[in-house]
Amino acid sequence: MGPKPAAMGAATGIIAANSALSTEPSRVSFKSLLNRWQQHEAATLTAAEYSVRLPVDDAARLHALVEMFPGCSKEQIITDLLSAAFREVSASMPYVRGSKVISTDEQGDPVYEDAGHTPRFAELTRKHRKKLALATKE
Repeated sequence: MGPKPAAMGAATGIIAANSALSTEPSRVSFKSLLNRWQQHEAATLTAAEYSVRLPVDDAARLHALVEMFPGCSKEQIITDLLSAAFREVSASMPYVRGSKVISTDEQGDPVYEDAGHTPRFAELTRKHRKKLALATKE
């Protein structure tokens, strides 16, 4: 067996949430959104607000979803779609074998660090999550 990518422990909370979605993250993520919207579940939100202008076609799709799921606000649907897109981005970041061996697997093969974007994205996500969580509690 050849060298293995580093364990995704560094991305705990980002990629780990997608482990069940690894084969078809988009379909499973969006299917779960549809189920969530039917049940009217809402996620915990930050104190910060983000304002965006949408392309006309995306705005039309948003309004269509709001009409299809009247128990969900535009903001909830945008939030859920953006969350699903972030999970997809995270899961799609390729492993890039680094030069540093960080451990060995069960067969004794070396496990190399991930030199790609995933570790940095995970680190920055954790950093900003801490700041945003504190601001939300205030």
